[in-house]
Parts: sequence; C-alpha cells; structure tokens
Amino acid sequence: MSSSATPPARPRWLTGNALGPRLARHTLTLVALALLLLPLADLSVITREPWTELARMVQGLAWPAWGAVESPFHALGLTIAVALWGTLAGVVLGFPLALLFARSRLVRAGCAFLRAIHELFWALLFLQVFGLSALTALAALAIPYAGIFAKVYAEILEQTPRAPGDALPPGVGRLVLFAYTELPLAWPRLAAYTRYRFECGLRASVLLGFVGLPTLGFQLETAFREGRYHEAGALLWLFYLLIASLPWWSHRRLLPVLAIGGALLLGPWPSVDGALLWRFVSQDIWPRPLLEGDWPGLVTWLTRIPDLAPAIGNTLLLGLLGTVGSLLVALAMWPLASRHFGNRVSRLAGKGLLVLLRSTPELMLAFIFLLLLGPSMLPAWLALALHNGALIAFLIARHADSLTPGMANLPASGRLAYELLPRLYPSLLALLYYRAEVILRETAILGMLGVATLGYYIDENFQYLMFDVACFLLLVTAALNIAVDALSRRFRPKEAPLEVPGMDA
Repeated sequence: MSSSATPPARPRWLTGNALGPRLARHTLTLVALALLLLPLADLSVITREPWTELARMVQGLAWPAWGAVESPFHALGLTIAVALWGTLAGVVLGFPLALLFARSRLVRAGCAFLRAIHELFWALLFLQVFGLSALTALAALAIPYAGIFAKVYAEILEQTPRAPGDALPPGVGRLVLFAYTELPLAWPRLAAYTRYRFECGLRASVLLGFVGLPTLGFQLETAFREGRYHEAGALLWLFYLLIASLPWWSHRRLLPVLAIGGALLLGPWPSVDGALLWRFVSQDIWPRPLLEGDWPGLVTWLTRIPDLAPAIGNTLLLGLLGTVGSLLVALAMWPLASRHFGNRVSRLAGKGLLVLLRSTPELMLAFIFLLLLGPSMLPAWLALALHNGALIAFLIARHADSLTPGMANLPASGRLAYELLPRLYPSLLALLYYRAEVILRETAILGMLGVATLGYYIDENFQYLMFDVACFLLLVTAALNIAVDALSRRFRPKEAPLEVPGMDA
C-alpha cells in the first residue's frame, strides 16, 4: 500500500493528553445510561395509520392553500413585532445586569433563574394578569431574554482585550474606560448575538400562539389540529420564508420602520387592576400554609402534589434521551452539508434539510409528530433529537469546511474516520453540552402536548387556577435546569476549538 493511502497519525487530542479518553468516556456513559433507562420511556405508536396521515401532511406542504389563510400579513406582522420589541426589552433589561454579572453572585443567580424558565411558561404566568394581550407576549420574551442577555453580554465583555484601556492616562473613570475601549471592541460580537437572539425571538413568538396569543403559531396550531394540512402548509412556508429572508428585511436601516410599525400592531393594551395584580403576586401564587406560617401544613401541602416524582423522572429521562438523540443525529447529518463529502447538489440538499429542521421549533415538530404517532414520549424525543441535532450538525459542518485534510487521497470514509471526525468531535461534544440546558427547558414545555413531564402538570394547574402548585412546579423546573447547566459546564470540553458564544442560552 502506498504511503498516500496510509491513515494519518492519530491527532494529539487522542494521544498527547487525557482529552480523547475523557471524551470517549463521556460519550459511552451518556449512551449507556440512555440505553439502560430506555425501557422506562413510553415510546409506543398509538395511531393505526401514521403513513396515511404523513402522506396528507406532505401533500399539504407540497400544495399549500395560500387563499385559505386568513389575515396572513397581520399574523406575520404581529409575530415580528412581538419578537422585535420583546428582544429590545430584553436588551434594555439585560445590559445593565451584564455590567454587574461578574461582580455579583446575586445577579448571576437571579439571571440563571430567569432564563431557566421557558418563554411559554412565563406566558402562562402573565396570562393570568394581562390576559391575551401584547403585554403578555412581550413580558414572556423580555424576562427570560434579560437573563440570557446579561449572561452572554457579560461573557463577551470579559473576553474583550484590556490593552487599549491600559494605554489610557491614569485616573480615567470606569465609565469612560468602558465607553471608549471595552464597548467599541465588543460591539460587533454584541450586535451579532443580538441578531441571533432576535431570530430565536421569532421562533418563540410563533410558539406563543400555542397558548392562544394571535401570532402565526395560533393559526398554524389550529390548522394542524383540525386536519387542514394545505392551509397549514401555507403557514409553514410563510414561517420558513420569514426566517430565510431575515438578513434582508431585518437590516439595521429598516429597524426604525419595523419598530414603529410593530408598535402600531401590538395594541390595544390591557387595563390592569392594581388590586388584582397585587393579590396575584402576594397571595395566589404562594401556598396558603406558607403565608400563614403553618410549617406542618406546608409539609402536608407538598405531599398532596400528585405525581411529582414521576414528572421529574420523565423530564430528566426525556432530556437524557433528547441529548443522546441529538448526538446521534448530529454525527449522522453533519457530513451531508460539508464540502468534504458529496457533490454540490447533495450538499445543497443537506444544508436545506438542516436549516429546515433547526428553524422549526421543537414544540412545533413535536406537535406534528404527535398528530402522526399519537400521544407518547416518542414525538417529543424525535422533535428534540432532530431540532438540536440539526443545529449542532449545521455548526459542525461549517467548522469542518474551514479545515484542510492532511491527506487528500483518502476515500470519504477514511477522511471522515481518521481526519475530520477526530478533529471535530471535541467541538461537537462541547456544543452538545452547551445545548443540554436548552434541551431540558424544551423537555419541560413539551409536556403541554400531553407528555407527563413537569410541563404537563404546570399547564394543568394553570388551567384549574391552582396557581400556587403551578408556580411551585415552575420553581422545580428552574432548579432542574440550573443543576443540569452546572453539570454540563463541568463536563464541557474546555479544549474545544469552536467558539460558540451564547449557545447555552
């Protein structure tokens, strides 16, 4: 065999230090734990003819009924307005917190709590106060986004070079130092992340329709639930076109026009009864034994919360299965979009598939799979794995395109196994751990579709106006997310060369 066909030496991350064996142990532990717990998951298919329903959905997507959609431009405009103003409000609230983030443990803990609760849960909470109004939608985005912006902005500012500030004369104030050295250097990355978060806000704004707010998601959920798949196909295409055309219509020169037009669409604003608001905040969301100082009664109240342990177990189990599923999907799909494999047509199709899957929110994917397969944990698992796996695969493929293989004569399988995958795997695993907290957050809200996670019981208690139990379950959900985030940070490969600021948000 010629030397050109000889596999290259194993990279240094596999041989020169302990990183390679550690990554292998992490992967094997995750997969083994998922396989061990897999029998506990309800992955049954309930529907008798899922392929018939799938064929109807595909036909609806292929031949959308544009004329059947009622007021599509109003729904699109409201979706954009909620995302834009919710993101701007998150920036206004989060930027001052970012300046205190590194110096205050209380600020860090508060921001961790804010971002640990999903936007839909915040929406369910604010619905009780502001009703089905734009204020509910804006608050549902602004509150968690404030915690996310504070954390990510603080990380970006911490990575800003200090040399320009050291060159200033002694005695310069902290505000001047920040305004003239740190902020200009960090501005491109701050702006880039804000644009990314606005794209996330568009998807979140669509999802708010699932709780009754009149964004694009409300019409989409209604059309799917009633089996009007040609209308649902038109709405889905509108959503994908909205995301695909984002770089053109969200240009900074158009932002004032979008902001003014969006403000006009957001009304009318609700009238808030101050007495009712104070009662809700000070009494309704707290257990009565706690307000009365009845500690034995509080213990009794806690024991009456049904199915708490199974709900936590299902949430963690689905989060684990979603994480492992995302890993497997990312490993299988990133070569589809990489320049190192296939041809131009296959790469274009692969990138299109990844963009389609990563642009569709997990709740929407799970809802579609629910209609196909029936109520079980399987639709939620597929949605989590496909969405997050496609997102990771898209980033890994982009990173792979920047690499130059050392041995161009290797066949595709050898190039994948010996050159690219060993160099990319630390970044892939880092991205997976970055997404772990997000996967668990999404796992909780998928309970709103009937999966017996914490989200199922949170939604149920809100419907029955048992606000104290619902808010307690929200606290449990937040605690689980904070714990998983801390655990993922501990195991995340620090040596991974791929920089992905904010991916854990």
